[in-house]
Amino acid sequence: MKVILTGATGYVGEGVLLECLDNPLVEKVLSVSRRPCGHVHPKLEEYLTEDFMALRAGDPMLQGYDAVFFCAGISSVGKKEEQYKVISHDIPLHFADIVGPRERMTFIYVSGAGNYNHTDQMWVRVKKSTEDALGRKGFKGAYNFRPAIMWRYKGQLHIQKIQYLFWAMYPLVKLFGGWNTMSEVGRAMIAAARDGYPQREIEVQDITTLAGRL
Repeated sequence: MKVILTGATGYVGEGVLLECLDNPLVEKVLSVSRRPCGHVHPKLEEYLTEDFMALRAGDPMLQGYDAVFFCAGISSVGKKEEQYKVISHDIPLHFADIVGPRERMTFIYVSGAGNYNHTDQMWVRVKKSTEDALGRKGFKGAYNFRPAIMWRYKGQLHIQKIQYLFWAMYPLVKLFGGWNTMSEVGRAMIAAARDGYPQREIEVQDITTLAGRL
């Protein structure tokens, strides 16, 4: 399959990118980002843009792919709702509007683990609104990935300091099943794009299940 990926300069996006580059089921990856991802590979092409909202429908660079793995995003910590909404809602929906043809594509949005019944939380309201809107865009499949703690992919360059704290908790969290490897997350996206899945919300255990299909 041919995949468009965003967020390759972030932790999740880079891990998914590396899995796609190593996976024989992926023929090509187009990384759409504001700056180079730092990796070179025969499968990889980069499309650099300063402003995602400036991208327009019909852009030939964004047509003819099988899936979008939308991994770009930011933490809600310290962000006002208006600022967080632009990154986590407006940009993903705009991107969904300009890729195509949608009826032949799968769109996977990296949301996040949490209790989505607590809609009084700002980040939950924004993420849930984005998830719901993507489901109405007319894609062949639209899935919302909600990973928790993820173990790095070999060769990752873009690792935030907070990941080291998460990794320190990894042995404990692993006992309770609240973790995935970055390879599992990438393989799960590929499997969902290829085979579909009976539910749109992909939790930690669903990621493990999907990854096991490849």
